[in-house]
Amino acid sequence: MSDLRTAPKHTALLIGLMTFGLFFGAGNLIFPVELGRLAGHNTPVTGAGFLVTAVGIPIVAIISSAISGCSSVHEMTSRVSPKYATIFTGLLYLTIGPAFAIPRTATVSYEVGVAPFIRGHGPALPVFTVVFFAITLAAALKPGKLMDWVGHYLTPLFLALLAILIAATVIHPMHTATNRPEPPYNHQPFMRGFLDGYNTMDALASLAFAIVIIEAINQRGSTGRRNVTHMTIRAGLIATIPLTLVYVSLAWLGRTSTIVVPNADNGGVVLAGVSRHYYGTAGQVLIAAIVLVACLKTAIGLVVSCAEIFRRMFPAGPSVRSWVVIFSVGSAIIANAGLTTIIAWSSPVLMFLYPLAITAIILGLLDPWLGTNRLPHRAMTGCVAVAALPDLARALPVQGPATRAITHVADTVLPWASDGLGWALPAVIGLAVGWGASVVSSHSCRWGTSS
Repeated sequence: MSDLRTAPKHTALLIGLMTFGLFFGAGNLIFPVELGRLAGHNTPVTGAGFLVTAVGIPIVAIISSAISGCSSVHEMTSRVSPKYATIFTGLLYLTIGPAFAIPRTATVSYEVGVAPFIRGHGPALPVFTVVFFAITLAAALKPGKLMDWVGHYLTPLFLALLAILIAATVIHPMHTATNRPEPPYNHQPFMRGFLDGYNTMDALASLAFAIVIIEAINQRGSTGRRNVTHMTIRAGLIATIPLTLVYVSLAWLGRTSTIVVPNADNGGVVLAGVSRHYYGTAGQVLIAAIVLVACLKTAIGLVVSCAEIFRRMFPAGPSVRSWVVIFSVGSAIIANAGLTTIIAWSSPVLMFLYPLAITAIILGLLDPWLGTNRLPHRAMTGCVAVAALPDLARALPVQGPATRAITHVADTVLPWASDGLGWALPAVIGLAVGWGASVVSSHSCRWGTSS
C-alpha cells in the first residue's frame, strides 16, 4: 500500500488547483459581483454567508466522500435505500448536468462573451453552442488527460485573465458612493448570502467532482481511505485559498462599481462594464475570454463526471464515451432555450436538492460513528425531504393558490421557512431521532442475544 510519502510532493497543489478549476465557472464569476453590488455596506456579512455554501460546503463534501470511503454519491445515499439513491443521484446529476448546469455554461458564455459583439442574435446562439460543445466533447472523450487540461492549462489561463481585471480595480480604484443594501440584502444579510451560494451549484457539483478528484489522487500514488482522506483535506485547503480570494475580490469589485455601471441587470453586465471602463474595447474581449475559459473547463468536468456516474448506475447501458456524447449533444439542445429560462426553472430544483445534498454530506462526515446503521440516514433524509418541498414551491416561476397555501403553512409551522431554511430544524430532529432509535435498537438486539 502506498502512502503520502510515495506520492509526488506537488500532488496536493495540483489536485487543489484542479479542484478550484472544476468548481469555478461563469456562475461563480457573476453571482459574487451581483452580491457586492446589491448588498452595499452589508457586503462583508453577506459575503461570509456566501462563502459558507460556495466554498465551505463543497470542499467539505469532497472530504466527506473520502471519509465515508464511498466512490460515488449513489453509494453514499444508498444507506437510505437503493431506490432513493438512484432517484436522488439521477436528479442531482441531471441538475448539474444536461438539464441546467452544463447548458448554463454555454448560455452564459454566449450572453456575456459573444452577444455584445453582434447585432441581432439570429442563428448565433445555435452556432455557438455547436462549437462550444464540440470542444467540450473533444476534451471529455479523453478523461485521463482531464487533470492536465484543467490543472496545467485552463486554470492558470483563467487566473491570469481574471488577475488582469482585478489588478486594475486595485491599482486604480473606481469612484464609488456609500450605497445602502437593496432588498432582500437589508434583512438578514448572512442568510441571504448563504442562499445566494446555492446558485453556484457547487455543493451539488462537489458530490459529482469527488469521483474525479479522488481518482486523480489514486492515480498520483495515494491509496487507502486514510491516505486519500489526508490528501483530499490538503488539496481542499489549497483550493479554498484561491476560491475565497477570488470571491472576495469579485464582491469588492461589484461593491465599488455602482457609479461606473449603474442599474446593471446582473453580474455579467457589471463585469463587462468594468472591463470597458478600464480597457475599452479590449476590455470586452478580456471579459469574453475570462467567461469562455471559466465555462469551458466547468463543462468538461461536468460532462466527464456525469458520464462516469451514469455508467456506474446503468452498467448494462451505454459506455462512458457514449454517455459523454449523449450529454454533450443534449446540453447543446437545451442551451438553446436561453439563459433566462434555464435559471428560472433551475431555482426550485436547487431549493429542493441543496438541503438533501447537505444532508448527505453531514451523514458522510458522521460515517465513522454511524457505521452501517440505516436509521439515522432514513430519518434525517425523510425529514429534510418533506421540509424542503415548500422551498421548491416558493421558487417556482409560476405561482398559484396551491403553492401559496403550501408556503403559508410552512411559514407558520417551520422556523426560518420564509428565509429558505425551513429544513434546518427538521434535519436536526431527524438525525437525533434516527440516532436515538439506532441506539435503542442496538441495545435491544444485545439484550435479545444475551437472553
